[in-house]
Amino acid sequence: MSRAIPRPVTRPEPPTRAALLAGLRSRDFGVGAPARPPRIGAEVELVALLAGTHAPAPVVAAEGPSTLPLLRRHAARHGWTEKVSAYGPPCFVLPDGGVVSYEPGGQVELSAAPFASASALLDSLRGAVLPLVAAARDEGIELLTAGMDPHNPVEAVPLQLCGPRYGRMAEYLAGIGPHGARMMRQTASVQVNLDWAGDPLDAWRVLNAAAPYLTAAFANSPVYAGAPSGHRSTRAHAWRELDPARTGAFACAGDEVDEYLEFALRAPAILLPWLEGEARPAGEWLARGEMGEEEWRTHLTTLFPEVRPKGYAEVRSIDMLGAEWWAAPVALLAGIAYDPAARRAAADLLGDPEPGLLRRAGRVGLGDPEIARVAADLFAVGLEGAAALGEDFLAPADLEAAREFNERYTRRALAPADDASPAAVAG
Repeated sequence: MSRAIPRPVTRPEPPTRAALLAGLRSRDFGVGAPARPPRIGAEVELVALLAGTHAPAPVVAAEGPSTLPLLRRHAARHGWTEKVSAYGPPCFVLPDGGVVSYEPGGQVELSAAPFASASALLDSLRGAVLPLVAAARDEGIELLTAGMDPHNPVEAVPLQLCGPRYGRMAEYLAGIGPHGARMMRQTASVQVNLDWAGDPLDAWRVLNAAAPYLTAAFANSPVYAGAPSGHRSTRAHAWRELDPARTGAFACAGDEVDEYLEFALRAPAILLPWLEGEARPAGEWLARGEMGEEEWRTHLTTLFPEVRPKGYAEVRSIDMLGAEWWAAPVALLAGIAYDPAARRAAADLLGDPEPGLLRRAGRVGLGDPEIARVAADLFAVGLEGAAALGEDFLAPADLEAAREFNERYTRRALAPADDASPAAVAG
């Protein structure tokens, strides 16, 4: 019986710069994609703490409350299916396609399926999260709706997901400072996912220009480790400090896709081997002919700008909010992304993106009169656009909730951070 001779394994040719640019343009930015009715999705994250002590809730514990047994019991009652996530830990698939999973510090995240209707999205989010919050409370676990753990210093919060991806990321970010650990273990946000509609690059410019005003309007983390942080959004402060090579917004000067490609090539490829104890830029690996398409696509997942192109726009500037206010960022962003008149008005209002404004927006928020003025005007534009999308897209009750947020906060130059005690938000 003859034995086949193994064929030598040949590594595919590394992609050229032109191929990477073309891939980003078509796959990530959606330029040239067929027109279709836009969908909308969202991700919401909750910080898990033990009731009473406010200590971090463990994912698994030998005794006492922990979140994984809670999730398993809740899943059994509600028809969720347990699976293994792409990064190793368990996750739970909801009947409507949403996924409940973990962030590295044990935060619980719901990634909703995309919907053709913003109100269907909001119904899905509320229908999954609110019963889970109540069930957790019954078992001695608080699932907080705030942008940052307000009670614990990062030293008290262990890295609870320790697979290769998170371990390498934690090691790399620790070499820069403490904010990477805070981001991974203690932050929570509302991320809104928007299909590219109309002109994707026009939407990209508008969303990048909007990022500072979203940060300010939805700031909800003024306290850290039990004391005022000096920032309306301590979560945004952590993002500003953790690694400028993979965060921030874009000026959108020249070719927007080429600008993003340069950003991605400059960023250290933290999941590839380190040389002399240091992560090297992705562009260096590409020049050496040692970065293939698969490594490149994985590298893109380690970039965390305020707006991330993923075949749709992932908007990442919003602190986690109470469920009663989720309609506000959803309506605002859908309005300026999907209504052509609102998008034009937002572009005229915002002008060119100002990435440098992100730092002040997170620290001072709507306490800056100019940021407050533009945020209020942007909210008005977004709500008008949301109303124009019709009741089949956004139900009157959800539009009213968004308007109520605007009246209670943004039009008065306030944000949810101002609901904390005066001492907590001083600074």
